Amino acid sequence: MKWLIRAAVLMWLCATVYDARSLDVHSDPEPKKTTHLVVYRPGPAWISGKPLAEQPLKDHGRYVLSLYVKGSLKFAGPFSDDAGGALVFEAIDEPEAKAVVAADPAVASGIFVAELHPWKLVDWEQYVKK
Repeated sequence: MKWLIRAAVLMWLCATVYDARSLDVHSDPEPKKTTHLVVYRPGPAWISGKPLAEQPLKDHGRYVLSLYVKGSLKFAGPFSDDAGGALVFEAIDEPEAKAVVAADPAVASGIFVAELHPWKLVDWEQYVKK
């Protein structure tokens, strides 16, 4: 009879531990990210007289693609008037956003100068429903 009580207690303990794990009470929620806009303009290393498509921006393109693969890039592209480009991405905080911009090879090399802005996007759909 004692073995039956011990088995029942053991099964109850296992079920309790399983339930606690399934709740995942110890995991931290994902931090809320903020949206940032980067405006790129020609910098000191910009090759004068050449359009954007002829600037040495391969490493910049790879870097932007890596942001996309990581899931932080939302939108990006050149301006159609060859005046630079823009990028919209998410970061946890301002220091992280500044680090993302500083790590861009086109900014580090001076091909672009970057202007970083935290961007509060408006949910326009909420106004349509009113």
